[in-house]
Amino acid sequence: MSSITERKIAATGAKQVFIEIGLLALSAVLFALSFPSILNDWGLFPLAFICLAPLFIVIRSAGWGRIFIYGLSYGYVCYALFNYWLSTFHPLAIVIVPIIYAAYFLILVPLLKLTDRIFPRFGFLVQAGLWLSYEYLRTLGFLGYPYGNLGYSQYLFRPFIQISSVFGFWFVSLMVVLPSAFLGNALKEGISGFKPFVKKNKLFLYIYAAVFIAVLIFGFAAPSNFDDSPQIKLGFIQHNADSWKGGTRQFESNKNKLIELSGKALEEDPDIEMMIWSETCFVPGIDWHTRYRNDPVRYRMVKELTDFFASQDIPYVIGNDDGQLEPNEDGELERVDYNAVLLYDKELKQVYRKLHLVPFSENFPYEKQLPWLYEEFKKREFHWWKKGTEYTVFEAAGVKFSTPICFEDVFGYLSREYINNGAQIIVNLTNDSWSGSIPAEMQHMAMGVFRAVENRRTMVRGTNSGITCTIEPDGEITSIIEPFEENYMISTIPIYEETTTLYTRWGDWFAVLNLVVSLAVFAAGVLFSLVRVIRRSRAK
Repeated sequence: MSSITERKIAATGAKQVFIEIGLLALSAVLFALSFPSILNDWGLFPLAFICLAPLFIVIRSAGWGRIFIYGLSYGYVCYALFNYWLSTFHPLAIVIVPIIYAAYFLILVPLLKLTDRIFPRFGFLVQAGLWLSYEYLRTLGFLGYPYGNLGYSQYLFRPFIQISSVFGFWFVSLMVVLPSAFLGNALKEGISGFKPFVKKNKLFLYIYAAVFIAVLIFGFAAPSNFDDSPQIKLGFIQHNADSWKGGTRQFESNKNKLIELSGKALEEDPDIEMMIWSETCFVPGIDWHTRYRNDPVRYRMVKELTDFFASQDIPYVIGNDDGQLEPNEDGELERVDYNAVLLYDKELKQVYRKLHLVPFSENFPYEKQLPWLYEEFKKREFHWWKKGTEYTVFEAAGVKFSTPICFEDVFGYLSREYINNGAQIIVNLTNDSWSGSIPAEMQHMAMGVFRAVENRRTMVRGTNSGITCTIEPDGEITSIIEPFEENYMISTIPIYEETTTLYTRWGDWFAVLNLVVSLAVFAAGVLFSLVRVIRRSRAK
């Protein structure tokens, strides 16, 4: 009899584990589909409001023996699905990034479970706060990587995201996470517990609905007509080539394409006031080879390009490798390279050097601590850059602008710093061609939409294969070139600077406030729980 009972218990346990694994897989799939994905280039943003609900159900149902494994597994699968295109960049990337997120969730998921135990009534509120804290913390430091922060899935829901001008992107993300936390907790005891939970928490639903409506009212009232603002007409060149592939022949081909497409754009509209090329659209360092002519082939290409700029009547903004001789630790001069943007107006006028480098692929500051890993990256020909130091504001064609390079536009602090330094528009130069993936390029662009809304400034993107587009201060995408298409675009954009937003002034204040409050509430809950346990043990 006992053996039959044991088999029934084992079967029940196996069924429970199977259900939990299925729920985790469902949550990971819904998470990935909320953003631009292999199934939908633009993403299915309504799914973001419920995508974490299955995860929160598992957090409640799973025992402590499984919760750590679930956290590890969920983090890995979630980001392997969401960032599947990293495998195109390098086989190591699709391994390293999901492993990093597996480690994050190994910590986060048990914390969320502990929160559920400590706060049986309003735990979902604390869980949502902790989730947003996790999203904020993982944007900081060397490993900062905002891809997958849930609020970014809402880039097409323009009335909803206008509140970012006050709170930054973070309030949008909190509003997206809360329904999942609520629904997951409502179903944590099964379908039978859903109605009692909802009835018990009606006040939260009323407050959430009121806030949601208020956010939409704010969004509809936000500035959306910029016709009265000063305008500038820009040309964008998308030459559709991975600039780093092909060596000298490819560099020559890229140069010719860029010049040819620029000529076609100007022939169509001679009133273009400034031309935008992409990140590292031309790889050989123009300034370096002009000064040090030890490579005749590359010097010839550089000379042809500088002669072209000298013949033009408009300024050109281009991405280039900026090589410089600088003293090393021993005081000896050696070449260092910056990922840079150059402004040519007949001649070289200004240079911006990238401030926030991509971890591993552009920068690895742990050569001494982890020499074996550093050497492994070097073997795989990762290109190291030196970090820039200045928030450069360019001035040309009557407008002041700054140029975050590639994934610098995913960090809100950079764009607001440019604006605070006087930039009137943001010009992002990007090379995402290596991904071979439209969803990868769309995920990147989606974050740029928030930079425009947060600061109420026009954001434009010049890329070599996508997504080349213009984004107005309310987040509307007004012009776009089809990805992976060789083409040019002419777009007139507003120079809108009638307001300085609260986000531009205060930055990520809401994310910091949420972090402090969430950790304080969590710590207080842990403390009170410990006090109760101690009192009970003494009473016995």
